[in-house]
Amino acid sequence: MTYDMLAALRPLLTAEADAEAQATGTEPADLEQAVWLRLLEHLATDGTPVDPQGWLRRAVRAESRRNRRTARRERGYVGDEPAEDGDRGPEQTVLTAARHRALRDAVHRLPARCARLLDALLSPEDLTYREIAGELGISQGSVGPERSRCLGCLRRLLPPEVAAREVRG
Repeated sequence: MTYDMLAALRPLLTAEADAEAQATGTEPADLEQAVWLRLLEHLATDGTPVDPQGWLRRAVRAESRRNRRTARRERGYVGDEPAEDGDRGPEQTVLTAARHRALRDAVHRLPARCARLLDALLSPEDLTYREIAGELGISQGSVGPERSRCLGCLRRLLPPEVAAREVRG
């Protein structure tokens, strides 16, 4: 399979994915990516398809069917409790609360302008940049750069155990 063939298949794949994506409830780009991956797997095992355009159309429809089947099987969480793993014991709760206290204490040790900005950013009201700018009397465009400077100051104030990111994976 050559680069020219891939370049020739791209418009067809885009059109087919656009046509099928709405029925599956997925993004056309996600459908395209899945079909490209399927093509790479096919090339590795069976080589170049005899009829690349036909193969591509069939692959898009097969991925669409797979997405529809998956969507039918998936059910949203409808319980009263948040969908959170139950591994949070009392120790984890206490450690999280201690980190939050240390963070709030460090925020209040910052210069007044930074403390007010970070208090607004940490607010449970989840304020937008526009609301924060109005509250602090600064332009909306300066909220981001000011936030970056204030977070740098905050990192220097925080103890290493609070500033360290948790391992994710």
